[in-house]
Amino acid sequence: MSTVLFHEIAFGPIRSRRLGVSLGVNLLPLNGKWCSYDCIYCECGYNADNRDDRKIYSRSEVYQALRTKLIAMREENSPLDVITFAGNGEPTLHPDFAGIIDDTIALRDEFYPSAQITVLTNSTRLEDEMVVAALRKVDNNCLKLDTMMADTMRKLNVPAGHCDPERTLSNIEKFEGDCIVQTMFTRGYHNGERVDNTTEEEIALWLDAIKRIHPRQVQIYTIDRKTPEQSLEKVSVEELRSIGDRVKALGIDINVAG
Repeated sequence: MSTVLFHEIAFGPIRSRRLGVSLGVNLLPLNGKWCSYDCIYCECGYNADNRDDRKIYSRSEVYQALRTKLIAMREENSPLDVITFAGNGEPTLHPDFAGIIDDTIALRDEFYPSAQITVLTNSTRLEDEMVVAALRKVDNNCLKLDTMMADTMRKLNVPAGHCDPERTLSNIEKFEGDCIVQTMFTRGYHNGERVDNTTEEEIALWLDAIKRIHPRQVQIYTIDRKTPEQSLEKVSVEELRSIGDRVKALGIDINVAG
């Protein structure tokens, strides 16, 4: 069951809980999700939903859509804090991702030079050096790390390929701390199995990983919209803040979104 899909290449702007006034960029099909994860909390639904006519738009089409949107926003004197690559799945799957990032930097510099560029990625494509190089160019490379336990990753993130949190962690360490780590905390059941990345064992292992990465910021949050797995629970703000305090104790900036 799909929940929220983005039916434009450039969508918004919207007010993000973590990013401010954000113009979204969707590099993926407009009528269904395409992702290397199939997270049970994903607001876009599952990969199996809406599988017909999944067109990937070209680099030139993305460029024109973004340019047109930025021109219209500037003519309307609309504010803009950030251009955010998110949308219907994993943006780094686009075959011209690196070139699109170069185009976006040029457009940002032309129309909104004070705006930042953010990429939300699930960290599965960090073995591709072109992807890593492109992510190094943006202002905010937000890298997902929901768990350091393989069984939880299998049930919560449902990877299309390998299920190896240590490998994911090693790939994130390539950024030498110049990154933002994002983590979704939730719990519930899926296919009759308990899913919970908020236990003390989970948090302790995750904090060890955060200490190794030592990112410039950690962003933690919980579900905010309808999810395909309806049993999932929203974690309380108090619990998130308690986790955040433990991150802060490591000397790392923390952003808590309830």
